[in-house]
Amino acid sequence: MTTQHRTRTHDLTALRLYFPANSRAKATRFWHRLSAPALAQHLLEVARRSGIQQALLYPIGSGYLSGERLTHHHLEGHALRHPQCLELLDSETRLRAFIQEHAEEMTKVRAVLFACELPMTVGEPKSTAGT
Repeated sequence: MTTQHRTRTHDLTALRLYFPANSRAKATRFWHRLSAPALAQHLLEVARRSGIQQALLYPIGSGYLSGERLTHHHLEGHALRHPQCLELLDSETRLRAFIQEHAEEMTKVRAVLFACELPMTVGEPKSTAGT
């Protein structure tokens, strides 16, 4: 791990972004006006460029978003309103800055911030609680 991407382990926070599969990013180039990029791929790219420590786009087998009906993923395709979940991991400060920086694209996104209460580190001794 490089020093520029190192975060204190007690300051790790997870940000989960939930949005429909058909969500599109804001058109920023001429070609985007013809077909704007998928929001999931766009947010992955800007998270990487912003130096966010980790980003994962979870495959969703079944689920629903607030106010929508239950959908299931199929190999031939999925419903346009099928949920997607993008998780970002970094410090709370950096994640809040990321949300503010991209607030215009987050209109269709439900964001949930999780503080990591007990982050694990490699080589950490097992807890002896209760003994």
